[in-house]
Amino acid sequence: MNRTHRRLAAALAVLFLLAPTLAGCGGDSGGRTQLTVLAAASLTETFEQLEESFEKEHPEVDVVISFGSSSALAEQINQGSPADVIATADDNSIGLVADDGNLEAAPTKFATNTLVVVTPPDNPADVSSVGDLAAADFVICDPSVPCGSAAQAILDNAGVAATPKSLEADVKAVLTKVSLGEADAGLVYVTDAKAAGDDVSALDIGADVNVVNPYYIAVVKDSDHSDLADEWVSLVMSPAGQDVLAAAGFGMP
Repeated sequence: MNRTHRRLAAALAVLFLLAPTLAGCGGDSGGRTQLTVLAAASLTETFEQLEESFEKEHPEVDVVISFGSSSALAEQINQGSPADVIATADDNSIGLVADDGNLEAAPTKFATNTLVVVTPPDNPADVSSVGDLAAADFVICDPSVPCGSAAQAILDNAGVAATPKSLEADVKAVLTKVSLGEADAGLVYVTDAKAAGDDVSALDIGADVNVVNPYYIAVVKDSDHSDLADEWVSLVMSPAGQDVLAAAGFGMP
């Protein structure tokens, strides 16, 4: 065998050895099937925990979660962005997706949430109730998103007519402003205040003033992985999934 033939034989041998590896490199994400979940920002900590559990049970799956305001996520789907599951912090946003015919089936209510007032740990404006926000530099979500709509309803219920210092894109942005001391106070979900720990102080809002936000989840129509999407929804609705949500401060559906 001459040198050229030896080189060709060696190359073919390498390709033969690599063939199983190359064959396994198909799929959506480095050989793993990608499951895309769009979820309200307030679900960040809980859905990341559920993602870990899901991937342990499905090592061939890569769960990719995009967090944001519910209304923005609904708009993304209605404009054709690929997704397998959507979970929102209100019924209106997911209703927009349903009205456009972009859900596989009717959405399922899986949790509830309420709001609290948060301040920096030292509470520089001495805020002790929703009414005190009138004399403080406070921030809320933009009323076009669920946390902002709920916050505005609470302010109206409490008779607070003061204008917020700023309107933020989602609840995490409100929490960041307060935790950094860029605002005297803010209105965020109970779950986000709990996740922030010692970065903020939280003040309860009375049930007569507060608003309950329902959370909904559904499989997106024309999902490339509808079976896996159904399994994700099942995990969220399972006792284990509900325990994770309850531990974070969410109410039962």
